[in-house]
Amino acid sequence: MAPAPSRILALAFVALSATVVRGQSSSTASASACASTIEPKNAAPSVASGWRAEVVTNGLDGPRGIVFDSEGGLLVVEGDKGISRISFEGQGCARGKGDRELIIEDESLNHGLELSEDGRTLYASSSRAVYAWDYDASQGRNTSGPRVIIGDFGSTAGHPSRTLLLSRKVPGMILVSRGSLDNIDYTTQDKSTGVSTIKAFNLTNLTDSSTYSFPDDGLILGWGLRNSVGVAEEPMTGAIYSVENSVDNFERSGDSIHQNNPGEEMNFHGYLNGTQADEQGGNYGYPTCFAAWNVDEIPDNEGVQIGTQIAIGEQNSTLNDTFCREDRIPPRLTFQAHQAPLDIKFNPNGTAAWVTFHGSWNRDDPIGYKLSYIAFDGAGSPLANATSNSSTVDIFSNPDLSKCPDECVRPVGLAWDAEGRLFMSSDATGEIWVVTREDGGSAEDASPSSGLPPSATGNATAETSSPGVASVNGVAAGLFGVVWAAVFAAMV
Repeated sequence: MAPAPSRILALAFVALSATVVRGQSSSTASASACASTIEPKNAAPSVASGWRAEVVTNGLDGPRGIVFDSEGGLLVVEGDKGISRISFEGQGCARGKGDRELIIEDESLNHGLELSEDGRTLYASSSRAVYAWDYDASQGRNTSGPRVIIGDFGSTAGHPSRTLLLSRKVPGMILVSRGSLDNIDYTTQDKSTGVSTIKAFNLTNLTDSSTYSFPDDGLILGWGLRNSVGVAEEPMTGAIYSVENSVDNFERSGDSIHQNNPGEEMNFHGYLNGTQADEQGGNYGYPTCFAAWNVDEIPDNEGVQIGTQIAIGEQNSTLNDTFCREDRIPPRLTFQAHQAPLDIKFNPNGTAAWVTFHGSWNRDDPIGYKLSYIAFDGAGSPLANATSNSSTVDIFSNPDLSKCPDECVRPVGLAWDAEGRLFMSSDATGEIWVVTREDGGSAEDASPSSGLPPSATGNATAETSSPGVASVNGVAAGLFGVVWAAVFAAMV
């Protein structure tokens, strides 16, 4: 089948665009009309040519999830504190004004944060529950106590984050992701536990006295996902993507190959609007099948490419590479092992997905500690092939990875403001950064014409399934959403 015209045009842009040159600009000039700059805690970052990054506020306690309210206040989950709100100086100045205000004091809140599209309901999560509050942006605070949305997560050991995402394509649906209980957690082979799973829940079905159980309720978008902290909805088609932190200390056929394997993953999970996708609700491999990254270091690697699902440990009659390839869903893209992707945010026209890489610990030479973007075709699919080793474009990184993690920015959460600037939290340094274009354009306009290396499409020889439903335009998707919402209301 011939590629869609939009994909041809997007690929042409890629071929013509200039290679991103990672400069050493130190973010000393202000990104906007601010009187002064805030010095970063550590060395100034390396920023790609044509881009600028600066600290807009600091002194926070382990900031994780971030989101803007309708009045331009930045809500931040602070570790062992709760949710704070940061106000900014006059229009055009990305600079925190005064001390942040702790608006919800709850030290159990640790990562997940969302606001409804009308800005009137605030959602946050602990390892044990998902909560909702009435919220008034004009006051910059919640106007009610917490309501429990999900009150049961089963076992609460293991990865504590419960990432939240409200669908904009199918209003009333909230996605929740939870990770595994351990590095290799065999309880996840039982789908009913809800561990290592992404689910969607219909908020319109809740009453004042009802709550959901994560193991028992909801629509499964994917399971067998070790720890998919970042979850996003592609804005044109409604495709759901996640970025997954894979296992540490990986062994295969008696050899430790954990320095460069397995790869971290970006996975596609279908749609909430009723569009059919083979991947939706499927098993993505964990805890027995993983994505190859450095093929040369993998024992028994015949037929293995980047992204190929391979078996952990010793292969046998029931657990082997054939099983992993035929019975498990491969990633849409694979990244260098141990980079720890923690958030993914699309720009409004679906031509770029921005990803924070928190950085490694299970590797001799540190890797990650950066902000990158992935070029998309504007019709729901990344431009890079599934076997690409260069699908990301680095925009922000630490200049000396040998000093990581102790003296490095560790990117976590992302949020767009109303002016198209991208804000990023760093939990290790207690900072919020803003990333802008030096030419004054919106950061939302990145990709592909802002500089994607031509090699980013890779040299795949195998066909890969495309999640793009380019024929589903905005009207059709809206109609699907109405129908699907009615169907799902009866299911959940």
